[in-house]
Amino acid sequence: MKILCVSDHIDPLIYTNSIRERFSDVDMILAAGDLPLDYLDFIVSSLNKPAFFIFGNHHLRDYTKFCGKDELCKPENADDVYFGPGAAHLGSKVMTENGVIVAGLGGCMKYNNEKNQYTEFRMKMEIAKIIPALFCNRIFRGRYLDILLTHASPRGIHDREDKCHQGFSSFLWFMRVFRPRFLVHGHIHLYDMSEVRTTRYENTTVINAYGHYLLNTEDS
Repeated sequence: MKILCVSDHIDPLIYTNSIRERFSDVDMILAAGDLPLDYLDFIVSSLNKPAFFIFGNHHLRDYTKFCGKDELCKPENADDVYFGPGAAHLGSKVMTENGVIVAGLGGCMKYNNEKNQYTEFRMKMEIAKIIPALFCNRIFRGRYLDILLTHASPRGIHDREDKCHQGFSSFLWFMRVFRPRFLVHGHIHLYDMSEVRTTRYENTTVINAYGHYLLNTEDS
C-alpha cells in the first residue's frame, strides 16, 4: 500500500491541479496535524481515498465541520468530526483500512496553556485509551498495529530541545512494547530538505511527514 503523509506545511507539490496525476497510485492519506481544513479537504476530494487525521497544536479553529442542524462540531468534539469523502479523526483511536491498522495520538508537549498540549503523564493517559484495542488486534490479527500517527515526535528522534518541540518519551516506550512498523509524525519543520527525516528505532521506522512524504508499506 502507498500512503501519502502530510503535515504542517501547505506543499505546492500537493496543492496543485496536477495532484491527481502526481499521486494517482496513492491508497491512503495520513495527516499528522497543523494543516488548514480547506487544504485537507482539497487533498481528500481530489484523490478520493480513505484519509485519517489528528490535531496538531495550531489551526484548531479551522477544525470544524458542518454536522447538520445548522451547527458546527467544535475541536473539543473531534471524535465526531468527519469531513470530505472517507476522512476521519484518528486522535486516541485505532482503525483498520484495507488491512492496515493505524492509531493516532495528536498534540504536542505542553509549553503554554493553549489547546491540545500534553504533559508526559497526560500523553500516557491518551495512550492508555487505545491499549484495549491494540490487545484485541494482537489476539485477532496477530499484531498490535502497523502505523502510529502522531503530531509530536518521539523524544530524542527528530525533536528539538525547546519545550514546544520536545518529543514524548512515552512514544519510545510505545514503540518498544507495541512494535508498529512505522511511526509517522509532524511538528518538526524541515527548513533544509537534506535533514534526516527517517530514523530506525527498534522495530519501527520513524518518519517526519513535514510537507509530504510517500510511504510504501512494503518498505522495511
